[in-house]
Amino acid sequence: MDTTNKGLFIAGTIIGLWGLSLALLFTLDVVLINSVLIPIGILYQTFLYTGLFITAHDAMHGSVCPTYPRANNIIGAIAVGLYALFSYRKLLKKHSEHHQTPASDTDPDFHDGQHTGFLAWYFHFMREYLSWQQIIGMAIVFQIMEYVLGIPSFKLILFWVAPALLSTLQLFYFGTYLPHRLPKGGYDNSHCTQSNAYSTFWSFISCYHFGYHWEHHEYPYVPWWHLPVIRRTRARLQ
Repeated sequence: MDTTNKGLFIAGTIIGLWGLSLALLFTLDVVLINSVLIPIGILYQTFLYTGLFITAHDAMHGSVCPTYPRANNIIGAIAVGLYALFSYRKLLKKHSEHHQTPASDTDPDFHDGQHTGFLAWYFHFMREYLSWQQIIGMAIVFQIMEYVLGIPSFKLILFWVAPALLSTLQLFYFGTYLPHRLPKGGYDNSHCTQSNAYSTFWSFISCYHFGYHWEHHEYPYVPWWHLPVIRRTRARLQ
């Protein structure tokens, strides 16, 4: 399978699994099932939400469908739309700024010099990306799903709202806070980033290899699923 077909297959699989999982979770009788299954379902859906954003992130770098840019961008727009009604075009602009000047005053992902702790930086980060129009849009979708589709509000909160919010924490912690926080001794590379030392399995579980962040900044066109290969190659050369 060539890179384009593999990228499309992986993106389609993540989007498809997200939709199928959400539909199945909405059918659960949360009163009758084993209560342990509820947090498992929430965490599983959180992981798929993170996959949606990672898919859109790869699309921003043209690596979902390299040979067909229009299809690549459509998939990216679909992924962030499903994630939380984000504007793909605005995210693309901000992400380009992040790669051009990481960990600087002009980096939209970076803290403001005062909010350097995890939670303070996270809320600063979220204010940079969330808009009132987006929040209102999500509220409208919530009402449509509750009153038109008949999905109980508690199921929407458990399996639609909570996983999306938890996913933002996962993405921020593993993809922004850990890689770009100032290390002791200062940054030692132009990307102002560092990678984690997780195994390939745990790197995938933690955030779709987003923690291999130096590798991503050095080779931004490489899709997430190929970053472990880049990391192993780099380790052999050192």
